Amino acid sequence: MAEPGLTHRIWLERVPELVRECVDLWELRLGEPYVAGAAGYTARVELPGGTPAVLKLIYPHGEAEHEADALATWDGHGAVKLLARDGDRSAMLLERCEPGEPLAAAGSALALDVLIGLLPRLWVQAGEPFHTLEDEVAWWIGYLPEQWERSGQAVERRLVDVAVDALSSLSATQGEQVLLHQDLHGDNVLAAEREPWLVIDPKPLIGEREFAVAPIVRSFELGHSKRDALYRLDRVTSDLGLDRERARGWTIGQTMAWGFESEYHPTHLQTVRWLLEVA
Repeated sequence: MAEPGLTHRIWLERVPELVRECVDLWELRLGEPYVAGAAGYTARVELPGGTPAVLKLIYPHGEAEHEADALATWDGHGAVKLLARDGDRSAMLLERCEPGEPLAAAGSALALDVLIGLLPRLWVQAGEPFHTLEDEVAWWIGYLPEQWERSGQAVERRLVDVAVDALSSLSATQGEQVLLHQDLHGDNVLAAEREPWLVIDPKPLIGEREFAVAPIVRSFELGHSKRDALYRLDRVTSDLGLDRERARGWTIGQTMAWGFESEYHPTHLQTVRWLLEVA
């Protein structure tokens, strides 16, 4: 978790120093940085023996708190390998994906096939130190009405109410608990050499499998229309033997919970409206 008073702006000011410390710590040769993400810094590096890798620094926040633990748990099975970590700096050394194109660029049909193939490989048994979906939902249920008030009530209140109702009901009736990647969409899977496609950027939770469908349904880079979203919902749940209605409810709930602070806010709200039309 972030230290008290550590804002994203302050953390960004520290990034150059953190990079220098990591280069010294792991004896790295620093290369070009990747395009900056919303809450992290990544750069190409070489290990002492010349092996290519990626240095990743994370702005400390709850959703990514146990990213390194998730990668260590998967141990390269369908996901990038964790090569080293430094908890004090929220830093990781990761396997480099080459050529590294995002799965979304491969086209929606192939992308959906790949995501359906990857999901069961990630659903492993795990416990500590991961946060639980139940605890996350408890926070979302309080957060959503507060965000609606802060937003100036610009969003229909019914969307908030439906999301809260869905989250409350689903959280209390979950099935088997497994490790989940709650942000697995078309841009968080990269083309690689060790395997054709590898998962990156886990925001791990422990919860039921149906929850993992949510980010795929709203993965607008694979097509943003009512037909596209419902097709993804139907394909993933049918192919993997999941409860469609539970997956639909989780998608509504998590999409609303993530939507208020997302730059894709209007897009996410439209997905929620489409899902409510088929209730």
